[in-house]
Amino acid sequence: MQTGKINVTTENIFPIIKKFLYSDHEIFLRELISNAVDATQKLKTLSSLNKYDGELGDLTIEVKVDKEAGTLTISDKGIGMTADEIDKYINQIAFSGAEEFVEKYKDDKNAIIGHFGLGFYSSYMVSKKVEIKTKSYQDGAQAVRWECDGSPEFSIEDIEKEQHGTDIILHIDDDSKDFLEEAKINELLTKYSKFLPIPIAFGKEQEWKEDKMVDTGKMKLINNTKPAWVRKPADLKEEDYNNFYKELYPATMDEPLFNIHLNVDYPFNLTGILYFPRIKNNIEVQKNKIQLYSNQVFVTDSVEGIVPEFMTLLHGVIDSPDIPLNVSRSYLQSDKNVKKISSHITKKVADRLKEIFNKKREDFEQKWDDLKLFITYGMLSEEKFYEKVVNFALFKNIDSKYFTFEEYNTLVKENQTDKNNKVVYLYATDVEGQFSFIDAAKAKGYDVIVMDGQLDSHYINHLESKLENISFVRVDADVVEKLIQKEDGFESKLTKEQEDDLRPVFNSQVPNGKINYAVMFESLSETDNPIIVTQNEFMRRMKDMSALGGAGFYGDLPDSYNLVVNANHPLVTKILDDSIKNVGEQVTALRSDIAKLDSDKDALNKLKEGKKEEEVPQEEKDKMADLDKEIGEINNNRENVLKEYGSGNKLVKQLIDLALLSNNMLRGEDLTKFVKRSIELIKA
Repeated sequence: MQTGKINVTTENIFPIIKKFLYSDHEIFLRELISNAVDATQKLKTLSSLNKYDGELGDLTIEVKVDKEAGTLTISDKGIGMTADEIDKYINQIAFSGAEEFVEKYKDDKNAIIGHFGLGFYSSYMVSKKVEIKTKSYQDGAQAVRWECDGSPEFSIEDIEKEQHGTDIILHIDDDSKDFLEEAKINELLTKYSKFLPIPIAFGKEQEWKEDKMVDTGKMKLINNTKPAWVRKPADLKEEDYNNFYKELYPATMDEPLFNIHLNVDYPFNLTGILYFPRIKNNIEVQKNKIQLYSNQVFVTDSVEGIVPEFMTLLHGVIDSPDIPLNVSRSYLQSDKNVKKISSHITKKVADRLKEIFNKKREDFEQKWDDLKLFITYGMLSEEKFYEKVVNFALFKNIDSKYFTFEEYNTLVKENQTDKNNKVVYLYATDVEGQFSFIDAAKAKGYDVIVMDGQLDSHYINHLESKLENISFVRVDADVVEKLIQKEDGFESKLTKEQEDDLRPVFNSQVPNGKINYAVMFESLSETDNPIIVTQNEFMRRMKDMSALGGAGFYGDLPDSYNLVVNANHPLVTKILDDSIKNVGEQVTALRSDIAKLDSDKDALNKLKEGKKEEEVPQEEKDKMADLDKEIGEINNNRENVLKEYGSGNKLVKQLIDLALLSNNMLRGEDLTKFVKRSIELIKA
């Protein structure tokens, strides 16, 4: 028996391996399986070059768990190792046999995986001792057994072994016993080795027999050695792509919208299939569905550093040996190959979308609602993607008709250009909830587009900065006459004084709570609603953006709405007449008192003319302050008289509630009271 010390640069190499070699200890199984595949691929390569004339036979890699012995074994029937090769590749850490082999047979390497370098030693993250039993493929080779308990000490001895290849036997340590559970190993093999090019067996196939599941005696294969992405697109049908999608995501019920088959060999190597899923209105739920592979070895499903952020909404597989593994995301983002791959994928996706739009526009429109979030995200985050898709990005209007940006501008330009010569795009975020506003806009011949996506508040601002001479206004941002400012308008039937007297009447019945309401008057048609609830476009948009992390200050402000009273509606006139009848004398008397005091103020102001502030006598200043205070008190009395009248007026409350109801803002107890009041008013 030979003994010795492993050739390492530091005696603390094993603790470093155990804790820091990889961020996740379960990676050890990926590395050992990859090495087994590597060894098997080497043998196949040598056979194809006539450097090995034996029968390849069954090359299945076997994984076995022996819970009683506390061991996990990975066995291959690959190239194997001699004692000298063990010394070279195992005892000298980080000297990768695959690297040397690839260099020697670089034109015929047949997808060598093993360039992870320290892969074998990842086994010590979960093992207290590791054995290697191996026999080289070379004629007359002596099988050997190597053993190391995690210290720099090792032993190696000759053994009997019939089959060429390697058995790696891990003696699992006490704090990693979960790796002796069949369910855990099956989970990891499915995760990391599901599409490796060499068959991998774990456990036995089972079948239902005599009311229970029993072993069939056949090895259970866990991987698909020829997944769709390694096959030629010409050999695949749509059914094959859909079946592979279900293989990737067995829990999903939806079929993908369409796919893109990637196949590049210059200036970098890239294969894969990307699927466009039916993207729901939640970005976070959709992310991390793309799986990254290196020569069919699963690496990660977190690919933000490799593809643009918006591409993480897609599903599928990317496979490239040119993407560096186990390095920081900042390194990935600066790597030249990664940048080229990212740009290529972006271009391929944009080209595929354009192809569908040009060749099958009806199909593209049918898929638009599922594509919109993805395309919107891309246009917001990637300037190059915006430039590629802007000519076929779509608006959908409330009649479910679709238009390119150019087509839509042509459609609405004549009727929706305001007095400043800007084309106004009206939009709705809740077609059902904003129905009354949409109906009013359609009555004026306006068109309304639907912008109800998760990112649309940002998207609208982005488009306003990109598209020339247009602005977006939500359909409930103002009364219909003011959504698109024209020169013409209605003359008000109310004087300024009458509006001032009616404002407290309506304020008396405005709901109290987290929402602020401002009563204002507009000159509308007699046939328009008596009261309309609107929300300022700027403030609402800032709050919407704040909810997505854009403008924190506005997000802290309470919701504010305008309670717009139609100055020309007969019911408003009726309320005015009724207020005059009930409290008109009191209000007139108070206004008369205010008028007298205003006259005194005017006289004082005339005395101040031509004087600097410091030249005005203190007596006059005090008198002015007293007048202001007295006018304020009388005004408060006037408003209180009008509020008291308004608070008992059922018609005022009914009109306000009707406006809230049309905005879907009347709920709970207030809705119940509204129904009861409606019945009372009908009976009256």
